[in-house]
Amino acid sequence: MFKKILVATDRSEHSKRALKAATELARKFNAEIELLSVMVDPIIYSFGEAESYVASPEQVEREGEFALTSTLEGIDISGITLKKKKLHGNPGRIILQEVENENIDLVVMGSHGYGAVVGSVLGSVSQKVLHGARCAVLITK
Repeated sequence: MFKKILVATDRSEHSKRALKAATELARKFNAEIELLSVMVDPIIYSFGEAESYVASPEQVEREGEFALTSTLEGIDISGITLKKKKLHGNPGRIILQEVENENIDLVVMGSHGYGAVVGSVLGSVSQKVLHGARCAVLITK
């Protein structure tokens, strides 16, 4: 039924729960998991008129790697083929492209992440993927 499962992570607790659910499904269906971190390109942080900060490309890469490693921390992936991947761009758009490019059968993601609208009923990235994916989508809480 499911041979390729994509888990999108932003290192939130919701992402970690999504990976736990995906590992259970991967074991049941003998599926492989792609753990994906989508890094938004450098952002300018403004601290007033005179001060601003731009995250360097290296810092963005480190954050992407940290999202992958922290999501995996404490999760038993023994017996599962897991591929880690970091991509740049708009998270919703990139996840949907990855679904097509990698012939993903199931996307598992958290209902909320570290997005801008905290407390919304469903995160904006989750909503975009849920409505745009041509495969099954499992949203975990």
